[in-house]
Amino acid sequence: MFINGTLQIDGRFEGTLLMVDQIYIGPNARVKANLEGSNVVIEGVVIGNIKARNRVILMPTARVLGDIRTPEIMIQNGVMLEGNLHIASKPDTAIREIILDLYKKHD
Repeated sequence: MFINGTLQIDGRFEGTLLMVDQIYIGPNARVKANLEGSNVVIEGVVIGNIKARNRVILMPTARVLGDIRTPEIMIQNGVMLEGNLHIASKPDTAIREIILDLYKKHD
C-alpha cells in the first residue's frame, strides 16, 4: 500500500508493506507490516522491517521486532528493539563491503 502524505496509526494494522512519506505509530498501535517512508516515528509495537530515507525516531514506549535501515536514528531510553540496525547515508548501501574495504586499505 502506498500513501502520499502522513499516516498515523493508533490501532491495529496488518499488511505486507506500508509505503508512506511520513509514518507515525502511536503508543497504543500494534503493527505487523514492513514500513517504508521518509521519516518514521514509533511509540507502539511494530513487527516488521523499517526503512527510512531520512530518519527513524524510537520513542520510550517503542517495541520493535525487525531490522531497521536509515541514515539517522534517535533511540530514547526505554525502547525495546530486536533486529539488525543498518545506518548509512543511503539506506541501500552495502555497509559490510564498505567497512571491509576500508579495513583492507590500511594494511
